[in-house]
Formats: sequence, C-alpha cells, structure tokens
Amino acid sequence: MKLGLLLLAALPIATYAQDSTTVNSSDKYPNTFSSGSANVQPFDNKARRFNDWSISIGGGAAFMSHADLTSFYDGKINWGYNAYISLDKQISHVFGVSLIYQRGETNQKAKLDGAAGAAAGVGVANTRYDQVALLGDVNFSNLLRRVDNHSPYRWAFHGYGGIGVMGYNTSLHDNNEFRWSNAPRRVPLFIKQDFDINSIFYQFGFGLKYNVSKLIDIEARTMYILSGDDEFDGGGNAGPADYDPASTVSKYNMINKSRSDNMWTVNLGVSFKLGKHMSHLAWHDPLQEAYYRTGELEKATTDLVVCEKGDNDNDGVCDDWDRELNTPAGARVDGAGVALDMDLDGVIDLYDKCVTVPGPAENNGCPTGK
Repeated sequence: MKLGLLLLAALPIATYAQDSTTVNSSDKYPNTFSSGSANVQPFDNKARRFNDWSISIGGGAAFMSHADLTSFYDGKINWGYNAYISLDKQISHVFGVSLIYQRGETNQKAKLDGAAGAAAGVGVANTRYDQVALLGDVNFSNLLRRVDNHSPYRWAFHGYGGIGVMGYNTSLHDNNEFRWSNAPRRVPLFIKQDFDINSIFYQFGFGLKYNVSKLIDIEARTMYILSGDDEFDGGGNAGPADYDPASTVSKYNMINKSRSDNMWTVNLGVSFKLGKHMSHLAWHDPLQEAYYRTGELEKATTDLVVCEKGDNDNDGVCDDWDRELNTPAGARVDGAGVALDMDLDGVIDLYDKCVTVPGPAENNGCPTGK
C-alpha cells in the first residue's frame, strides 16, 4: 500500500521533469528549459555573422624619448619616422592579436659634460630599425560598454601591449673621438644589431579607432617602446669602459642612468577589414547575439486574439465557437454556448419550473398529474 502511494506521488514529478527538458525543434535558439546546448550549431564560417580578420598599415613620427641621446634637445625636436603593417585577428569582442612589422628611423643629440663636451661639441646620432612583434589588442569600448546601451557606435578606445625582436643600425658623430679624421685616425661610431635573443623589446600604447565603413577603419595610435638596450640610441657599445668614469673613452652611455634606450611613436593608420559580412567583430555589439535571439522569439510569438467575431448574444461564449448564437438573455449555457436543459425535457432551465424533473413544455417543464 505504501509503495503504491509513493509511486503515485512520484509520477507527476517524473512527468514534469521529462517535459521540462524536452528539446525544442527550432534551430534559431536553444530550448528555454534546456541547458542551452540542445540546438547549438557548429561555429564555423557559415555560422558567424561578422568578420574577424583585417590588414592595417600606418605611419608617423618616431622619437628617441628616454635615452642618453634624445630627439628632444636644446628646445628643438629632431624628427624621425615610423611605418608599420600588420595582420590582425579579432579573437573576441574585447581581445585581438596582431603580427606587426615596423620600420623607422630616429635622430637624436646630446652633449657630454665638462672638457669632454667642450672638445666633442654636440654629438649627433641616428638609429635605423626593423621590428617584428606580436601585439595584443584590448577593446576598452566593448569591455566597458553598458548593458542598456543598444545604440550603434563608431568610436572605440584600444589598448595595446606586446613583445618582439628587432634589428638596428646606429651611427654617432661628434667633433672629437667619433669624427672622420686621418691624423689621428678616427671614425664615427657605427653599431649593428642583428635579430636575435639580445634584441627583444617590449611595447605598449593606446589608440582611438573610427569605423568609417564595413570595409575601413582609421586610427590614431601612440606607442612606447622599451628596447632594454643601451646601444639603441647610438651612444656606444655598452662595454665596461662606457660606464667606468676612469676610462678615457667618451661617456655617452653615462648621460642617462637608465640602461634601456626607449622610443616613442605617434602614427595614423587605416585598417582594411576582410570578409563578406556587414560588421566586424571589433564593432560587433557584445549583446547583439542576445538581441538577435530575442528578436527571433518575438517573431515566433503569435498574438492570441480572443473573440474575433464577438459575443452577440452575451452568453459568455465567443461567437467563434458558439453553437447557439441566439441564446435567450439570462440563460445558463454550456461550453459550446447551448442553453442548459438539466432534465433533458426540451425546456431550457431558464423557463423550466421543474429543473430536475422532466415535463412537457405546455406545463412549463413540470410533469402532469394523472
């Protein structure tokens, strides 16, 4: 007996549990009560609705900013240039990566202290560089976008950071040790650094992008490059003698205490978005997929129209399914709109004075005496 009662109580629970996990046959969105994985399609080029590859090119100015010899000397700017080209892959709404090649040149000056400076005058250096780096890209506009902001946007603030290797050639000229001279024999200082483990550099910066069209973005970008190298500005070979106050070599590498010559670039660029879709993932609203699924649900919902034809006899049953459209006022009706006749004597209850006992209509539905 107890086992039977237990099974009887468990039956509705099992039935509900089975029904609540029923898989929706729609291929537009997952079943409301499922885990969400019931109707998930493979994510491939056919499934996505945005582009995620682009090619960027740009260029601008380059300066040796924090070094022994700098591009900002005696209140003047010694201009250099920087150019880049990159292949960009957007991983998500917020994060992307770029393989970037940069090439440029900086011009810098410095003067030694004391007698050495008086003899050498102003030292003039030049650095020509080639750099290959892997650059991470964080889209702060998507990262900080408000969930209630459904409007499109065309400006985006980006942050960059990455690591790479570089090769460079430098030269240093002055009026003393590093000058062209046969008597005594002297030449300017030339340094060449090839691409290898000793040429690793780091860079970080910020950019502001504008979405011109589905094919083109333009951007203003500034980057700060940490070379980790005290030879990058052309100041010397960074040997022990360059840091020894007792040595007789010129001490350009001792002008700045830092052993990393760092560079600063300011660029304008353009990105060409690759693909056939109308939007790029970098500009794809993070909530756009949710909006899409909500729209599909709204389109799938059919408004329920009650009593499209009305209820002309006011019996509480719509004329759409009323089988008796002229029910007398005040009569009780069944679900089909037919007036009730409890004793089935042909006299509706409204006029039947003997509701539970059958009788002829001429006697108001009551039985006649014999």
